[in-house]
Amino acid sequence: MQNAGILELGLNWRYLAFEVDPRELGSVIFAAKSMRFIGLNLTVPHKLIALPMVDIVDESATFWGAINTIRFEGLGSNDVWVPMGELNHGQAREVRSRGFNTDADAVIRALKEDAHLDVSGKHVLVLGAGGAGRVAALRLAAEGVNTLYLVNRTQQKCEEIAAIVHRHFPKVQTILDYPKTPVDLVLNATSAGLNPTDPLPWDESRFSLRGTIVAFDMIYRPAKTLFLTKAEEAGCRIANGLGMLLFQGVKALELWSGQPAPVEVMKRALHENIYGKMVHDSPKKEHS
Repeated sequence: MQNAGILELGLNWRYLAFEVDPRELGSVIFAAKSMRFIGLNLTVPHKLIALPMVDIVDESATFWGAINTIRFEGLGSNDVWVPMGELNHGQAREVRSRGFNTDADAVIRALKEDAHLDVSGKHVLVLGAGGAGRVAALRLAAEGVNTLYLVNRTQQKCEEIAAIVHRHFPKVQTILDYPKTPVDLVLNATSAGLNPTDPLPWDESRFSLRGTIVAFDMIYRPAKTLFLTKAEEAGCRIANGLGMLLFQGVKALELWSGQPAPVEVMKRALHENIYGKMVHDSPKKEHS
C-alpha cells in the first residue's frame, strides 16, 4: 500500500521491508538516519523498545507509550528542521529522528469507517493489555467512552492501564473484569486467532456476545477469525484490523510526504496484496 501511495504521489521513493533483530534496532535506526532515509515504520516487537532510540518523541507517541512511525528531519540552511521528504538529498546539515504513533488514531477511524461506530459514551470490552491493547484502551478512553472493561491473562497490565485512565480521563469508568450485561463494542487486541487452532480470546462461560453491537478484531489475516465468526453468529456487526492497518499507513505517508495520502489507491493495493483481487469492498468476507 505504501509503494502504491508513493507512486500515486509521484515521489521518487521506495518502501522496503527488513527483518531486524530487536537487539540491533538502535543501530538500524542510527544507520537509516545516517543514510538520510525519509522514514521508517516499526512493528512488533519494536514499537515499545524504540522510545529511547529516537532523538525526539512526538507527543502522539509519548502518551500512547509506543512508536510505530519514524520521520527523519533535516536542519536546513535557515536553521529550521524540515522533514527529509521535503529536502533535496544534500540540503540537510544535520539529521534527527522523530518518533510518532499513528496506530491510536487509526483504531478510532477504523471503528467509524468499517464498523460505523462512534465510541463516545459507549461501553467497551478490550481483550488483551499488551502493547496493542494498551494503545487501544487509552485511545478509547481519550475518545470519551463511558465504561472500559479490561481483561487480560496478566491482571497487573490491566491495573497499569486503569491507573493511567483514572489519572488522565477520570470520567471514564474502568472495570477489570468481564461485563455482566451486553456492551457496545468488544475489541480483540490479543494474538488469539492468528492460527486456526488458537482458542477464543475470551471466556465464553463468563461473557456472551449476545447483545453486543460491534465486534472488532485487530487481526486481519485470516479475514474472519473464530472470534469474528462467533460474533457474527451472535448478531454483531463485525470488522477486522485491515482498516486500522490502512489508516496508520495513510497517516505515516502523510507525515513523511507532507501531502494528503491517496487513501483509495492504498486501500486497493492493501486488499489485493492480502486477500486477492476478488475482495475490495469488505475485509470481512472470505475469498477462495
